[in-house]
Amino acid sequence: MIKFVMCLTRHPKLSREEFQDYWKNKHGPFFMQHAQTIGARRYVQSHTVTTPLNDGLQSSRGMLPAFDGVAEVWFDSEEALIAGMSSPEGQKVAAALQEDEGNFIDHSKSSAFLVHEDEF
Repeated sequence: MIKFVMCLTRHPKLSREEFQDYWKNKHGPFFMQHAQTIGARRYVQSHTVTTPLNDGLQSSRGMLPAFDGVAEVWFDSEEALIAGMSSPEGQKVAAALQEDEGNFIDHSKSSAFLVHEDEF
C-alpha cells in the first residue's frame, strides 16, 4: 500500500468552519463518486480542531501554524496510483478534483506527498 497525504490550508476567503463544511459535504462525496476510477482504496479526512491545545503544541515546539486538515488516500501501489491517474478517465477526474479543490484549498500554503506506513 502507498498513501497520498495532503496537508491542507483553507482558501483565505473561508473560515475554518466553512472550509470544513465544504470539504466534508461537497468535496468528500464528489471524491468518493470517482474514487474507483482513480484506484483509490480508502479516503480519510482529518479536520483540525480549534483548541488552545493546538496553540500550546505549536508554541512549545516552535512549529508552524497548524494546517486546517489532512487528507489521506490509499492506493495499492505507486504504479496503481499512476495508472489510475493517467488513464483518460483518471485524467478527467484528477482535473475535476483539482478544480474543485480551488474552491476551498489554498494550494500555495498546502503540501502533498506519498508515504508508506510503518505500524508499531
